[in-house]
Amino acid sequence: MMAAHSFYDVVIIGGAMIGSAVAWWLARDPGFHGRILVIERDPSFAEASTSHTNSCIRMQFGTEVNIAISRFGLAFIRSFRDHAGADAPEISLDDFGYLYLADDRASADRLCAAQALQARMGAGTRLLSPAQLRTAFPFMRWDDVLLGSHDPGEEGCFDGGTMFSEFRRRARRMGVEEIRAEATSLRKVGDRITHVELSDGNAIACGHVVNAAGPRAAKVAAMAGIAIPVEPRKRYTFTFEAEDRLPRKLPLTVDPCGIHFRSDGALYMAGCPPQADDACDPRDFEMDHSIWEDRVWPALAARVPAFERIRLRNAWAGHYAYNTLDQNALLGVHPAVSNLLFANGFSGHGLQQAPAVGRGIAEHIIHGGWRSLDLSPLSVARLAEGGHSPKPR
Repeated sequence: MMAAHSFYDVVIIGGAMIGSAVAWWLARDPGFHGRILVIERDPSFAEASTSHTNSCIRMQFGTEVNIAISRFGLAFIRSFRDHAGADAPEISLDDFGYLYLADDRASADRLCAAQALQARMGAGTRLLSPAQLRTAFPFMRWDDVLLGSHDPGEEGCFDGGTMFSEFRRRARRMGVEEIRAEATSLRKVGDRITHVELSDGNAIACGHVVNAAGPRAAKVAAMAGIAIPVEPRKRYTFTFEAEDRLPRKLPLTVDPCGIHFRSDGALYMAGCPPQADDACDPRDFEMDHSIWEDRVWPALAARVPAFERIRLRNAWAGHYAYNTLDQNALLGVHPAVSNLLFANGFSGHGLQQAPAVGRGIAEHIIHGGWRSLDLSPLSVARLAEGGHSPKPR
């Protein structure tokens, strides 16, 4: 399918959750009157991080900007119809919360500092002593834990799939065009991108370009002569059935051993990185099935005795678009190219941050800067300036 026009005011490279969010926010803004083209190499999204996500949202970050993004994301999920229209579906949220665990004093101190910041910003995070943890979650072992941090009611799993499909459907209704193609190069004159060249041999003239290429973001940035520290990192997910069901929903528990696990409807879900957490090919979705037997199941059983009797139901691999600098998003305009906007490096937070980031990138294109929410601490310009924002948890 070829583009209908030779020029677009905004060309978005990558049509998964982030790219679709940018397109939707742009198209619905009364201050924008241009043409929008979304270029997506695989409209089935079979290899997209969006298709392999666990679709969760949390308040428990250690930086103001990430907490503010999550506060808006939560409000957006709860009021999706107010933004999308009365005919839009509601977005469900299973708010079982996140439960972070600390097994040493340094980790406990970080939980305390983060909780104080979260509380100042309106989040309901609470710190739990070992005694309080035993009372709240008596089916878990707590001998090695010094402190827990839990936010019931504001964190959990949301229906990101419906949100994604609604972004796309409603954007198309407002005139956004999508084509199946791959961006192969960017023509540049001075500090501006003039054309996006495609795998089919065509070249699209553009006013602005948005890099929303997920794990392939560094490849797109390199076309403009910019290096960004974003690479595909593999992440494993396992769903399993427990012979003995737990008496309450299991929050998304981030265990000090490096795995996480939670309720998943009638089942349970666990996840972890590979033992060697290195960059991988963005087409590599091969599972390491030994990690379940050797690492994940033993860790589950050590924390939750009932998980000694479980049956694996499904397993898959997906990719983080991992920012090796500080695991924070890279957003906005790089000083080397004035009309190329970045929305990359979410390091596993992309789905939950899409509402705020999509709105922010759209406002940046229309108004020349951040408007509703100041996302400048996540500016991609910090790469050129030699700085970075604090690492999130």
